[in-house]
Amino acid sequence: MTTSLQDGQSAAGRAAARDSPLAAQVCGAAQGRGDAHDLAPAPWLHAGALLPPPDGTRGCAADRRKKKDLDVPEMPSIPNPFPELCCSPFTSVLSADLFPKANSRKKQVIKVYSEDETSRALDVPSDITARDVCQLLILKNHYIDDHSWTLFEHLPHIGVERTIEDHELVIEVLSNWGIEEENKLYFRKNYAKYEFFKNPMYFFPEHMVSFATETNGEISPTQILQMFLSSSTYPEIHGFLHAKEQGKKSWKKIYFFLRRSGLYFSTKGTSKEPRHLQFFSEFGNSDIYVSLAGKKKHGAPTNYGFCFKPNKAGGPRDLKMLCAEEEQSRTCWVTAIRLLKYGMQLYQNYMHPYQGRSGCSSQSISPMRSISENSLVAMDFSGQKSRVIENPTEALSVAVEEGLAWRKKGCLRLGTHGSPTASSQSSATNMAIHRSQPWFHHKISRDEAQRLIIQQGLVDGVFLVRDSQSNPKTFVLSMSHGQKIKHFQIIPVEDDGEMFHTLDDGHTRFTDLIQLVEFYQLNKGVLPCKLKHYCARIAL
Repeated sequence: MTTSLQDGQSAAGRAAARDSPLAAQVCGAAQGRGDAHDLAPAPWLHAGALLPPPDGTRGCAADRRKKKDLDVPEMPSIPNPFPELCCSPFTSVLSADLFPKANSRKKQVIKVYSEDETSRALDVPSDITARDVCQLLILKNHYIDDHSWTLFEHLPHIGVERTIEDHELVIEVLSNWGIEEENKLYFRKNYAKYEFFKNPMYFFPEHMVSFATETNGEISPTQILQMFLSSSTYPEIHGFLHAKEQGKKSWKKIYFFLRRSGLYFSTKGTSKEPRHLQFFSEFGNSDIYVSLAGKKKHGAPTNYGFCFKPNKAGGPRDLKMLCAEEEQSRTCWVTAIRLLKYGMQLYQNYMHPYQGRSGCSSQSISPMRSISENSLVAMDFSGQKSRVIENPTEALSVAVEEGLAWRKKGCLRLGTHGSPTASSQSSATNMAIHRSQPWFHHKISRDEAQRLIIQQGLVDGVFLVRDSQSNPKTFVLSMSHGQKIKHFQIIPVEDDGEMFHTLDDGHTRFTDLIQLVEFYQLNKGVLPCKLKHYCARIAL
């Protein structure tokens, strides 16, 4: 009888514990005191067995259990010192809301390289965009964000690379790479990324653009750009390209047409009749890449190659390779394909560079203060009232005079107070001070200089200064203008025992290269345009 009673009491305690945690505490306390007599055995309990109760007593037992459950809350409550741990009896004691919410986004480690082959590993979420990665590297390395930093996809086994658009997911790009491929992500500046929105006249030559419908009068490059962004109309890009035949090493010159539906070529001269047009490639499921060494790697007739590569393919056999006659032609084709593929998304990237998907973008950070070149004017403060110098010749002479005076004061401060070697020491300092500047590249070849400028964008005013290979005592200013790269020799001249640098046969002379670069950043002078953006090799 005692065993059955204890078993019944334990069962009742377990049932009460299931119904309420507070009831579990009370039953546990009663069992600890050994108050077995408080629970009287039911009439249907017999020794050695639990028999089903009679029909008349089944309802009474249920009523007693309900009354027992109702009597429990009437007991004096014990103050709970941890009210924040209270929860429903059907949930765990510690609520999940009390813990910080775990990030449901999976993370992955990516490796990003700079131009000097230094790299940095980043632990990023799966939905991070290319713009977010650039913003992360800018913040970590304390760079100035001028919206030109770009992430590049580099495929060395086929010798091509492309700009990863700001809105693209980086992890998706990496998922298309083969396991054995040594592909890389590069982080560097690309001033031409959205330059076609600012100066479309440089990107769409008249002889390469036509329209599907008749137009009244001439159409400006800005209107052409608006047509690319529109879904109803589109301009047609056409011209000769060299195409690599599938499975062969030979190239064939064919007339191509770029339309919204894809790229076509004519089987009969320059005819664009539907019966003469044959489909070449679509760009919805393909990416456009620029060839880095087309002549050497693929036997291309020129170095201005580009290709279509399917998203899921990685071998050279899957490439559809093309080659243009000049850089301006290649730029036009690649820009038009980007616009037709992404459309308004590119414009949104250009207008709203800080809109990211993963939250790494920093809208709270104020943008870099920029000064437009059109807001800079020459001022004269020599009189009682300041005045704006409107005469360009006067402004040029004042700038040169003040620059020379400033340099002379600097040389006097660096001198040794009357020492006979002071002038020679200051001259040597002026001749070597440029080596620490980011725009100066020591001993690089002409081809390497052109490659650096092309990589960072053929925008007017992109420049670098390097040592001359033909004359060891001179320097060369390499710069971009009108989609072309031009080189200007900086010649040293001597006057009264002092050395100067000049670009115009001594008419404008500078004590060092820093003064020369600063002058031509504000004044066009003998150059085709002002110096705007310098090419620099950054390290991560």
